[in-house]
Amino acid sequence: MSARAASRTAFDLALAGNRCTVLGMAGPPFELPLSRWRAEVDAADRAMLAHCHGPALDVGCGPGRMTTALLRRGTPALGIDVSPRAVASTRARGGLAVVRDVFDPVPWEGHWRTFLLADGNIGIGGDPARLLDRARRILRPGGQVLAEVAPPEVRTRTYRLRLDVDGRLTGPFDWAVVGAAGLGELAVKAGFVLTRLDVVAGRWFARLRRGGG
Repeated sequence: MSARAASRTAFDLALAGNRCTVLGMAGPPFELPLSRWRAEVDAADRAMLAHCHGPALDVGCGPGRMTTALLRRGTPALGIDVSPRAVASTRARGGLAVVRDVFDPVPWEGHWRTFLLADGNIGIGGDPARLLDRARRILRPGGQVLAEVAPPEVRTRTYRLRLDVDGRLTGPFDWAVVGAAGLGELAVKAGFVLTRLDVVAGRWFARLRRGGG
């Protein structure tokens, strides 16, 4: 089993109720905040979603709290995740979601208005420049990326992580942490402009506008 497949299986087990600890990040190991991801959106989530225009692609949707919140407010949205259990959870909440890797072809490619990266998902794949380049091709001209990033004092870097699911370790996989201070330069290189940066309840949210309209 590849490291990516193993991490996906571990996430499925975590969503099934197993304790999941992240190893390899700066600082001590920590548990995935699954209870927050399963809950309804909070005030910080709502502040981020206030800038989310449809149709929106929720990348790494997890159990679907953001996807379903968008649909409830009348914003067309689709969640994608590599975890079948995450997609099933999103659908069970009334959301629309498909099992898909963001680096594979996605539905309606080139026509999305918002590319949503909540919960630090700008780190997917360990290469934020590659992910933003992918976002630029998925979005329509003038579309936007809404991304949750780390505070400005955090340095942008890539980690080799493992997940510990009740004592069972996955193989290593890459994940990036992007600090707010370095986001503007990263955005420009990928064909975006950083147009907004907000902090709500200690969480940092950025809006990047795609060139071409």
